[in-house]
Formats: sequence, C-alpha cells, structure tokens
Amino acid sequence: MIIDFHTHNFPDRIAERTISLLESHGTKANTNGTLQGLKDSMKDADIDISVVLPVMTAVKQFETVNKYAAETNGKDGIISFGGIHPECDSPEEKLEYIKSLGLKGVKIHPDYQGSFINDERYIRIIKHCVKTGLFVVTHAGLDPAFPEVVRATPERILDMYDKVYCGKEPERASIILAHLGSLDETDKVMEMIAGKMFYLDTAVMLDRISGDKTVRLIKAHGSDKILFATDSPWAPQKKFVELLKDLPLTDDEKDNILWKNAKNMLNI
Repeated sequence: MIIDFHTHNFPDRIAERTISLLESHGTKANTNGTLQGLKDSMKDADIDISVVLPVMTAVKQFETVNKYAAETNGKDGIISFGGIHPECDSPEEKLEYIKSLGLKGVKIHPDYQGSFINDERYIRIIKHCVKTGLFVVTHAGLDPAFPEVVRATPERILDMYDKVYCGKEPERASIILAHLGSLDETDKVMEMIAGKMFYLDTAVMLDRISGDKTVRLIKAHGSDKILFATDSPWAPQKKFVELLKDLPLTDDEKDNILWKNAKNMLNI
C-alpha cells in the first residue's frame, strides 16, 4: 500500500484556469489539476490513497471548498480534508461543521491566507482541532509565490507549538508540517523541530534536498512521524515513490513512511 498525504485538485470548471495561474509562479503542473487527473497519476504510480488538501484563499470560499471536499471524500482512493481561513468567524463552529461532514482534518496555508502561523487566530483554530481530534496540515517555510515574507519559519512554528500545547509536550501528534518542516530551512528543522511531536510530510522535498540530508532528518525525527507526500500536481507521484523507495532506509522505515503512519492516523 502507498498513501500520498499531500495532494491537490480543483473542480473541473476552474481547474484549467487555476493551474494556469499557479504555473505563472514558475512551477509546472504534472497533471491537469482535475480529480480525474489525480486519479490517473495515482494509477500510474501505484498509489492507493491520496489525501487532498484544499487551500482557502478567502473566507467566502468556506461553503464551496468544504462541500467539494465532502463530495469527493472516501471515493476511489480519495480522502479529502477540509479548509478553513483564519479570518473565519466562529472558527470552532466551522470546525465542528467540517467534522460533521466526515472530514478528518483541515489544511491551512499562512502565505495564501496572509497570516503568520503563530497568529492568535491560527492558535485558536489549531487548539480546537487538537481538542476535537481533527488533524491540521500547514504549509511550512518559503512559498515561491510569496518570496518576500516567510510566514511559517521554524521559529514561528515552535512558538505556535508552545502556545497550542501551553508549553507542554503532547502525547500524540495532531499537526502535520508540510515540506519536511520547511521548504527552505532543513538545517533549522534538524536543529529545532526534529523529535518534536509533529508529523512531517515529504511534499516536493524528495528531489529538492539530497537523499543524505533527507535520511538524516528522518532518522533524527523518527520514521514513525514521517508521511510520504508529493504535493501533486506540483511534483510527479511516480517519481517520488521511486525516490522514497531508493533511500537507504530499512523496510520497516519505508513502510512507516509510505503507508503505516497515515493508515493509523486516518483509521483506515
């Protein structure tokens, strides 16, 4: 079994326009951005399940984004998370609504949502997710579309962590940091975040940093808290499966990363 914990797709009516806009930031998509495009990629890569992470860029998208997530969730190897924005009113009520739809987590993106990860509005959202058993996936580190300001640095992530857990270490991880904790500061992740009670996903990182550095981070953090992820359509799923399998890790470590951790988290 293989589970890709970080993918995206868009409703057919907006997929072409959305992909064209996002490609203008310099990264070429590996699918056409549709749900069918993702499924075709999964089949080619022998991926059994993809977790789809919607990004809300405006409060007004709440109903549309989460309705689409609910419609696609649990069908044909797709598990969809919900979306929430830090400017949403009554975030606790909205998170309860997301949970009522059968969605197991939410995606936040500090850059596309214009807020720092340790903003009190995010703290409020994440605290409620932790309390109610929803997972939270956040972008971490630089985003190429917003190079001027990094809103989820390792320092800000640790500040968020301390505020969410009131300075204590949690018994289980509820927060997933995309891009192995930082798209651009892996050394800081190694120093500051490795070993903390976060999951780290591998989205876009397997061909961005060296295999040696990837393995060192996995060993430092623990393979039981690493999730295989691609960021499809922004990385090729088949290539990333091969890159992960080629790393000098034990079979148990690879199984943890490729499927066991995600399967246990999502109770599937």
